[in-house]
Amino acid sequence: MMKAVVLPDFDSAPELRRIPVPEPVEGEVRVRVHAASINGFDVSVAAGRAKGMMEHRFPVVLGKDFAGTVESVGAGVAAFSAGDRVFGVVTKPYLGDGSLGEFVTVPVAVGIARLPDTISFETGGALGLAGTTARLAVDAAELSAGQTVLIAGATGGVGTIAVQLAAQAGARVIATAHGDEERRLVSDLGAAEVVDYREDLRAQIRAVHPEGIDTVLHFAGDPGAVLPLVRAGGRLASTLIMSADQIPSGTVTVKAIYAVPAAELLDGLADAVASASLTIPVQRAYALEEVPAALRDFARGVLGKLAITVR
Repeated sequence: MMKAVVLPDFDSAPELRRIPVPEPVEGEVRVRVHAASINGFDVSVAAGRAKGMMEHRFPVVLGKDFAGTVESVGAGVAAFSAGDRVFGVVTKPYLGDGSLGEFVTVPVAVGIARLPDTISFETGGALGLAGTTARLAVDAAELSAGQTVLIAGATGGVGTIAVQLAAQAGARVIATAHGDEERRLVSDLGAAEVVDYREDLRAQIRAVHPEGIDTVLHFAGDPGAVLPLVRAGGRLASTLIMSADQIPSGTVTVKAIYAVPAAELLDGLADAVASASLTIPVQRAYALEEVPAALRDFARGVLGKLAITVR
């Protein structure tokens, strides 16, 4: 048996339970989880908002991100061996096998990569989903040197990574933040300008960029509210829409971002962290028993990531 944080049923609250240790099937490995993290997806599942969207196999173990060591391998797996340090994102077509437990089984076809020895499990456990999403959003924006990019939701897990990647692409990053602590965070990560998301964004942007900005990376708030800030011919990449048809775009190219954690993408993120060109801000670490509190704290707002340590 193992400890895990589960959603027992719809209309129930997450709780710590002892459940059977999962067995890897063909094409899977079983990972002893050392660290994980909280994502917006986990909050949505815990609140029952994924009902009707994905199959639920109760009790649903929550959690997408993981970092740990391979304990055993299923049939047909040759790329990983017991003892390998790994990280990634649980990517299955149903909800049930999550990472907020002592063990998780994951398919090796997608969502898993080796974790370099120089990266801690806590950092690795906070990297997978947010890093994948940020990388794909920045790529979809097709940023080039000198372009202006507004990052809406810049202080969250995805946003803090996207700020760094966009700045490294040579763009002039405008980040949303409120208060001194948030402003310092995004500025330290590479933002050249900061606008207050609690004030009139349009007025703040137009005061400095009267013709509009080249691109918006949208991770928080209403996409329709930031779309008018983009100049004709510009781009908007959003994680909060299902398709570009959801918002009237006119002459703006709109991209819906889906996080597919391909191994090559995860390898690139790990290399960036190992070389210190990418930082994963972790605001606080929680024990597995504290996951319900971490979910509540995440819903109230977070700077960077909330890590979960599994002992």
